[in-house]
Amino acid sequence: MMDRLTDTACGEGRPDGGFDSVVEVLDTAIGQRAFPGCAYGVLSGGEIVLNGALGRFTYADDSARVGPETVFDVASVTKVVATTAMAMLLYQRGQLDIDMPLGEVLPGFVVGRPAGDGARHVKLRHLLAHSSGLPGYAPFFKTAHSRAALLRDCLELPLEAEPGTRAEYSDPGFILLGKALEVIAGERLPNWTHREIFAPLGMTATWYCPAPHSRPSIPPTEEDTAWRHRVIQGEVQDENAAVLHGVSGHAGLFSSVPDLLRFARAVLRAGGGSGADGGTGLFSRETVEMFAERQGPEGSSRALGWDTPSEGSTSGRYFSKHSIGHLGFSGCSLWIDLEAHIVVVLLTNRTWPDRSSRLIREVWPVFHDAVREAL
Repeated sequence: MMDRLTDTACGEGRPDGGFDSVVEVLDTAIGQRAFPGCAYGVLSGGEIVLNGALGRFTYADDSARVGPETVFDVASVTKVVATTAMAMLLYQRGQLDIDMPLGEVLPGFVVGRPAGDGARHVKLRHLLAHSSGLPGYAPFFKTAHSRAALLRDCLELPLEAEPGTRAEYSDPGFILLGKALEVIAGERLPNWTHREIFAPLGMTATWYCPAPHSRPSIPPTEEDTAWRHRVIQGEVQDENAAVLHGVSGHAGLFSSVPDLLRFARAVLRAGGGSGADGGTGLFSRETVEMFAERQGPEGSSRALGWDTPSEGSTSGRYFSKHSIGHLGFSGCSLWIDLEAHIVVVLLTNRTWPDRSSRLIREVWPVFHDAVREAL
């Protein structure tokens, strides 16, 4: 255990070891094979008070060690750091009407459907709130062998409920949202988000489609024995995103703890002055408050793009109701308490070597509680 504990655990401003309990939670999780390694960080009062790492890329003794700045496949955290953030800025600049019907942006979504089909009433707001009526998941990759074919299949996907009547976390919804935002902006997601979000915030380790030379420095997500038949390292794990050439509204982004803390600090500083977020404030307070508000239907914890704490939430017991966050299938998480001005990031590759372990869901609330208790 001491070998893992001394890997790369560090905390800025906490020489008294105030986060020992946090490190112990993560070290225990590694010992239970919840994930082979992790990087983690905490922002409080505008300052990074913890940024560390434990474990290795895989469970092999000679595997590379995870560092505090290691880049991970953040999976569905893409939905907030890229797609939702893009929607927030386009809305803020008057370029996006979130109540616009999706069919007006992507006509292929309604063409060919019966006149009374609910698809004609799906708005961009519904996609952001996961209340469009679209199913949660569809294995498009099994039959769609090109980007165009997958997008066509997604556009033609039947609704399972009337828009606004059911909350169903939907990857297809965010695939379509990402495409709609590209049409509105007149530019692909990677170029727009890099220029308008990542570069201004100094997020130099955040990108889609990592360059081949950087892939060995990224922890692998799985040994894919079903589809690609190789170790997935430095390329997106999500199969639908892979068919989309690694770029999608629902997955595909790679990032590090320091970069995600920079992004979250910009959210916290909504409308604020200059500082470490690199300028005069990326998001306005009005925008953040609007996108952080729960949307319904009744019982849904979803805001616009973001999730909020609910009963038994992975955020644990201490995040206020005025908090927003998101999880990633690979075992990554980002939670922002807008009231307490606290951010907690955890990046893992819990799907290594396969997707069978679900222990991360037990680790998340205990980890977040340990952080808040340490603060």
